[in-house]
Amino acid sequence: MKIAILSQKASLYSTRRLKEAGEQRGHHMKVIDYLRCYMNIASHRPTVVYQQKPLEDFDAIIPRIGASKTFYGTAVVRQFEMMGVFTANESQAISRSRDKLRCLQLLAREGIGLPVTGFANSTKDIEGLIEIVGGAPLVIKLLEGTQGIGVVLAETTQAAKSVIEAFRGLDANILVQEFIKEAEGADIRCFVVGDKVVASMKRQSEPGEFRSNLHRGGTAEKIKLTPEERSTAVRAAKTMGLKVAGVDILRSNHGPVVIEVNSSPGLEGIEAASNVDVASKIIEFIEKNSAPKKTRDRTQY
Repeated sequence: MKIAILSQKASLYSTRRLKEAGEQRGHHMKVIDYLRCYMNIASHRPTVVYQQKPLEDFDAIIPRIGASKTFYGTAVVRQFEMMGVFTANESQAISRSRDKLRCLQLLAREGIGLPVTGFANSTKDIEGLIEIVGGAPLVIKLLEGTQGIGVVLAETTQAAKSVIEAFRGLDANILVQEFIKEAEGADIRCFVVGDKVVASMKRQSEPGEFRSNLHRGGTAEKIKLTPEERSTAVRAAKTMGLKVAGVDILRSNHGPVVIEVNSSPGLEGIEAASNVDVASKIIEFIEKNSAPKKTRDRTQY
């Protein structure tokens, strides 16, 4: 097979591993900077052009779209879909998961466990918003934040009011969520490929920090999931329409709750912690499922 990895840098760990895994399984792998692609949007013969050459003979693509480049990146993925190329994650599913509010609303509709979450527009409604999530301490999240950036733990009601007023004063959209104290600064990353969890790890925040992101100094270790946690992760990915996803879960007193569904999950931390060749799992999934014009997102919203 001829498989394209849509990534801004060939040197990134995840991109490099996917390329190596594909080549080891006998495929022709090519890394393409999706920001350097341009498109001919024609009804009879849509094309993607890269370095002045049409990309016409790929069997599948693996999107690795950066969060800040979602709009253009998903446009490129959508163009490949129009050409009938199989994609590991479809454009609509990527867009759906990147909108944190939309993501949580869809998960809630499917009855998947979530932290109690509030969303409001006016600063006049702050007190009611805080009351919805059970009061302080609570977590305030920027909708556009990634890797723990724009996530604040407000330990008192007054601190929460001040942070919310500050964010809204900058016209930033935010979510307010209950603080899951019993998680003790740890979350679980479940790596879903197809319809099963292929690897998992527990991420623990460093002392004095409640965010467990590895980019913020957190540590990772292998963990055994409960059947409920596995089921929750697979259902969350399916709800987003994602075939490859990193689902982040907290262990709460009322069962596993999903805090994020990532459409371009990194491989470095999960492969090191779990000792699972996740890159090869993704390539295997493409081998078993790719077919011309098979891409078709049927999720309603």
